[in-house]
Amino acid sequence: MPTEERLQLLLDEGSAEEQDLSIEPLDPLGFRDSKGYVDRLSASRKHIGQPDAFRSFLASIDGVSVSFGMFQFEFMGGSMGSVVGEKITRVFERAAEKHIPAIVLSASGGARMQEGILSLMQMAKTSVALQRLRALGIPYVSVLLHPTTGGVAASFAMLGDVILAEPGAMVGFAGPRVIEQTIRQKLPVGFQRAEFLLRHGFIDSIVPRPELKAGLSRLLRLLLGSPKGSALPKTDTSEM
Repeated sequence: MPTEERLQLLLDEGSAEEQDLSIEPLDPLGFRDSKGYVDRLSASRKHIGQPDAFRSFLASIDGVSVSFGMFQFEFMGGSMGSVVGEKITRVFERAAEKHIPAIVLSASGGARMQEGILSLMQMAKTSVALQRLRALGIPYVSVLLHPTTGGVAASFAMLGDVILAEPGAMVGFAGPRVIEQTIRQKLPVGFQRAEFLLRHGFIDSIVPRPELKAGLSRLLRLLLGSPKGSALPKTDTSEM
């Protein structure tokens, strides 16, 4: 689903204020395979008109203020490099600063190989930022789109207080073909799909796309325990 259409589907009209527009990925390793990393970045920017695979916003959903972020799979398979990790971290940090819930929609092939260890470091970085948010008692809702895999699935995407998924979304670390070749066994039918994960307790609910905004609205009010439009009550962190 095109990013702009999804934003219109989920966020209140006129509420979205995009953040972190000034940071863009570089090529710290001078990486090249069949094509240079800088060339891949340039081609992806031209293709979707965005600087990287993640966008972050301050917005509202049915009147509830949120710190919101979402992947763009069209940009290098939604891979997470150092800039994507920084933007995700800032989503959690803004939620902590403003005392509002965080929501992240994930659709990613995992860590961006062109940035090597700098990419893998984002798994720990985002998870630590999320732990700070959790210490304040502020909710984080993770929404898993198709696909959510690799280092993204193995870090913040599967650490939501509530984890939702779209029907049929593939979610896992390694792909099923790699797993079968490794363990030399045939995997169960539907393995790593949202429905399989729900049956085995890895996610909390499957929500069809047209129902996602209403579902998030109900969920946020339950988590907040407050009337429409209210922010979270301030939490005493002096002993944390």
